[in-house]
Amino acid sequence: MSEVLVCKAEDVAPGTALKVTIDGVPIALVKDSAGDLHAIGDTCSHGEISLSEGFVEDDALECWAHGSQFDLRSGKPRNFPAFEPVPVYQLNVKDGEVYIDPTVTVGENADA
Repeated sequence: MSEVLVCKAEDVAPGTALKVTIDGVPIALVKDSAGDLHAIGDTCSHGEISLSEGFVEDDALECWAHGSQFDLRSGKPRNFPAFEPVPVYQLNVKDGEVYIDPTVTVGENADA
């Protein structure tokens, strides 16, 4: 699959997350406090909770149910109860529009 247009970059306010689903893959599109966009798996690895309903804190997304924070660049949890990472997806911004490829993971969780 190739990149899919999901929204305009301005549609996501700093410090918020937006859930997008591409071919059945739930993804949290997050704009961190610095204004950088990230695309991580939307399902908490601990409790099957939608991460996009959680809280953006600096460069992490916190699950609202049990408090696990996930690093936006690596997908790794920073605290318990989660101990498994969530995927981080390839994201590109072109002419102010956000594109995500749900088949390409990046960073430490990239497919080998």
